[in-house]
Amino acid sequence: MIIDLTQNYAAGTPGFDCEVAKTIQRDGWNASTLHIYSHSGTHMDAPVHFGVGSITIDVLPPERFFGKAWVIEVAIHKDQQLITESVIERVADKIEEGDSVLLKTGWYKYLQESRYRNALPRISESFAKWMVAKKINRLVVEPPSVADVNNLEEVTHIHQLLLQANIIIVEGICNTDQLSAEHIELITLPLKIKEGDGAPARVIAIQKQ
Repeated sequence: MIIDLTQNYAAGTPGFDCEVAKTIQRDGWNASTLHIYSHSGTHMDAPVHFGVGSITIDVLPPERFFGKAWVIEVAIHKDQQLITESVIERVADKIEEGDSVLLKTGWYKYLQESRYRNALPRISESFAKWMVAKKINRLVVEPPSVADVNNLEEVTHIHQLLLQANIIIVEGICNTDQLSAEHIELITLPLKIKEGDGAPARVIAIQKQ
């Protein structure tokens, strides 16, 4: 079973705009001019995004974009909930170096509400350090960030902890309610933008039925 975990870019998507560039009637074909903020919608962060070294999105090794991901269900009980490593206790011993972690929170359902950005669940410092010690490949989340975007100190600290440890961050996924397996094969392919600090990404889960 193949599940698309990628948001659509459409009118109203923050950081995205589209205008008609060509039409069949006028030019012989349809085409659009896209204006996209590099961290809009479903996207991937590069280390340079938070000043961690000089690695940009175009030089990340493509083999890092494929592989096993553990689907961790996280019950969200309140706004700005702090997610700790306790959520992975059940499978912590099964997770191996190079595996990825996908946090299934259901937060994508608030995409059209202000709380999607302003009340998002956040990764705790201790959980970030656990992933660093475990040498996780990718951390994949539904909110637009792994930390409070309205708290510069927090958002910088958590991103830098993860990115300094060479953990790829993928934010803004959706459709997680379709995931039922404990682990999946996960594909996270960013646009190859030269010297990019991040890029929109197509995120696909392959789940055994």
